[in-house]
Amino acid sequence: MENLETYCSNTWCPGCGNFGVLAAVKKAVNSLLSQGAKKENIVLVSDIGCSSKSTDYLDLNSFDSLHGRSIATALGVALANPELKVVVFIGDGGALNEGVAHLIHTAKRNSNVTVLMHNNRLFALTTGQFTAVSPKGLKGKSTPEGVTEEPINPLELMLSAKASFIARSYSSKIDHLASLIEKAIKHEGFSFIEILQPCISFFNNFQFYNEKVYEVEEKERTKEEARKLIEEWNYNGEGRIPLGLLYSEKRETYESSINKLIKGKEPDIKKCLQAHF
Repeated sequence: MENLETYCSNTWCPGCGNFGVLAAVKKAVNSLLSQGAKKENIVLVSDIGCSSKSTDYLDLNSFDSLHGRSIATALGVALANPELKVVVFIGDGGALNEGVAHLIHTAKRNSNVTVLMHNNRLFALTTGQFTAVSPKGLKGKSTPEGVTEEPINPLELMLSAKASFIARSYSSKIDHLASLIEKAIKHEGFSFIEILQPCISFFNNFQFYNEKVYEVEEKERTKEEARKLIEEWNYNGEGRIPLGLLYSEKRETYESSINKLIKGKEPDIKKCLQAHF
């Protein structure tokens, strides 16, 4: 078993939910390696923020991207080499504020990329500004009188954007999360896992999640059935919070469709490139 440790000192706050996510990723990767996956074919792409420090602590190929641009970068990696398993570490701010257009279009294209969205529901590294999923009324650095906006539901967004694997887990449920991560990486197509990951320093909602989360049965669901589950929680205070694989479908990947398009046309592409450059 690979320990996947690096020389980097961990700088997360003691008690941070990211420690649980890191443990789950290690467990999932080791399971994949035991099944014959090649370590060199797993590529991590990080965004900016506490969640994206994960790549510093994992002895795997990685690329540090810009804020909100990691998903677009990952799409490029997957398109350049479809043999790779590409995993993105991104926070809710990077995914749903700066990078929401990349998230939506990569889901629509069904690129063979796995997005792990660490959702602490604020910009934690910059000490507590609100994001698109912060609950209404949350008081933070940018909203001292409280957030006046309603939060969006990222899983509902992903369902509408045609993501082919949609799941939610919780950083305190390491085995549950590890199992979902492994399934997401194996899935051929765009995989999105929302990871409820409390920020111990600026939005410590461990108790709230411990009382609200529950695991759902893994089974095939229609989009209507998935939407009903996804809408159980409104990202404010109401409703129970379902965890698990909420929706999955098989669909041709973006990389496969592009490779079919250019197959046998390499000379034409070279001429086009020569003409332009």
